[in-house]
Amino acid sequence: MKEYLYETHVHTSPVSKCAAATPEETVTFYREMGYDGLFLTNHFLDGNIGIDYDRPYEEKIEFYFSDYEEALRVGRAQNFKVFLGVELSYGGTDFLIYGLDKVWYLEHPEIMTMGKREELAFMKSAGAFIVQAHPFRECEYIDHIRLYPRSVEAVEVLNLGNNTEQANRMAELYAAHYGLAMVAGSDNHHAGGQRSLAGIKTKAPLCSVQDYIDAVRAGKTEIFRIDR
Repeated sequence: MKEYLYETHVHTSPVSKCAAATPEETVTFYREMGYDGLFLTNHFLDGNIGIDYDRPYEEKIEFYFSDYEEALRVGRAQNFKVFLGVELSYGGTDFLIYGLDKVWYLEHPEIMTMGKREELAFMKSAGAFIVQAHPFRECEYIDHIRLYPRSVEAVEVLNLGNNTEQANRMAELYAAHYGLAMVAGSDNHHAGGQRSLAGIKTKAPLCSVQDYIDAVRAGKTEIFRIDR
């Protein structure tokens, strides 16, 4: 029986300032690697985004979604699924947001002045599915570890972008202790330049972001890893 493979955490250039691969390079790479789709989760306006932070909110939103819209165009041409995700940041503590679209973000500039817990609750009330990404990562830009078990539904327990095995194991213990769903993602910033990949697999194809949300909530996804 065929299993369907999806990347849940990937960045592209120029929207994510730290990414090296374009939307086209990223889509092509994942299709060639046998994936059935990906969720583009570029850094949002509160993170490492490749636009002047002083620009007007609407202009920044249009720029933010430009990589997703290009990836979607390329994906359709290659018969490859591209879904929208967003990565929020707070001092190195990151969250993956699924289920809100460009219109929603355009209509809610007030999120930029909210505290993170308030912002997450507001997004959840609008239908967002929220994952805490790589919660135990230790890097020079992270001053301390912050956990949000009451604000998220899932935890990224396998992250292969600058994450240690110990950090992944701690994330798994964290998710298990709080009864949170477990997901995985490559956190890929370089397309083919990253040697190890991850994601989730399903027994039925995903046709929408809501399909992904429903599958995770129902326990119908599995984590996988590819070491090239």
